[in-house]
Amino acid sequence: MTQRKGEKPTISIQEHMAIDVCPGPIQPIKQISDYFPRYPRGLPPAAPHQAGHIGPLRSALSTSSAAASATTAAESGRPNEDNPDRASTLGTLEFSLQYDQENNALHCTINKAKGLKPMDHNGLSDPYVKLHLLPGASKANKLRTKTLHNTLNPVWSETLTYYGITDEDMVRKTLRISVCDEDKFRHNEFIGETRIPLKKLKPNQIKNFNNCLEKQLPVSPSSHMFYAAYFLTKLTEDKSLEERGRIMISLKYNTQKSCLVVGIIRCAHLAAMDANGFSDPYVKTYLKPDENKKSKHKTAVKKKTLNPEFNEEFCYDIKYADLTKKTLEVTVWDYDIGKSNDFIGGVSLGINANGERLKHWFDCLKNKDKKIERWHTLTNELPGSLND
Repeated sequence: MTQRKGEKPTISIQEHMAIDVCPGPIQPIKQISDYFPRYPRGLPPAAPHQAGHIGPLRSALSTSSAAASATTAAESGRPNEDNPDRASTLGTLEFSLQYDQENNALHCTINKAKGLKPMDHNGLSDPYVKLHLLPGASKANKLRTKTLHNTLNPVWSETLTYYGITDEDMVRKTLRISVCDEDKFRHNEFIGETRIPLKKLKPNQIKNFNNCLEKQLPVSPSSHMFYAAYFLTKLTEDKSLEERGRIMISLKYNTQKSCLVVGIIRCAHLAAMDANGFSDPYVKTYLKPDENKKSKHKTAVKKKTLNPEFNEEFCYDIKYADLTKKTLEVTVWDYDIGKSNDFIGGVSLGINANGERLKHWFDCLKNKDKKIERWHTLTNELPGSLND
């Protein structure tokens, strides 16, 4: 091909394609570790023989990053993350927790959030906070704040309270605090969360937190095995799987009148049985065995509430010695007009019970003429074979 003086060299399309597709010297195929140098949480750092695949520089960077990330997680008391900078982009949440041991209450004060991730097209969000107690998260134990519109730095200054929290709950339960964005025309969007094991709290002391929000992290294989074993054990031990709320009951044996006085004081965080998100609860009590079918007592119905207060007492004429042969069955129902009432939850106290239910019964027997109040968990297991 001849080229005139001053003319730019031209390349045919065939030559152009040939140049572009020329592979040159054969390169080794990249390993997967080249693209994913980090290792999942809970696994040991890269072994020496793997450094050859990813190169000494990348191996050193991966090891140092993992070490720095682990150090940060240890200092903050929060789980390690694959990307340490990810949490800061979701925002921070300021809140305080207090366990009122005397009144069996957990007070959660949601103060404010800063720098939340924008979720709407206008670059803002409509944030609210919701709380769950784990394990056993359900609508019965969900609390939430009001929604604040068009802000990334909301100030709620709102206190949410769980009633019926026992010392056992404080040992085994974790509080999940989630920040979400409310949408009118589609599903609400999750922004971030933080989780606090309740065993970190000291009774009657306020503990303040200022935590970075995190995404819901995947559970490691070892954790999956742990939870599978845990729930399998729980299924084997107890068939009543679902919590339906809490009930406060008082027991007192009156020696002058030779009767057992049962007090139905209040319920908290009941399961919603109606379409409006509430229930119309009332409580029934039986002292079994009941040969004459005369032990049934019933409270008044409280309309449209999941936290009813009853403050009603019922008397059972019974000899003190016979109490060791009896079982008190307490059930909570949702009243419906024109159809069968819905069972919300129940609990049994007596010599055949266990845990707090058995302890409450024995405390009543040991302390005559003294009113003993306790919170109990309602489950979806119907005591005995009661029908409404």
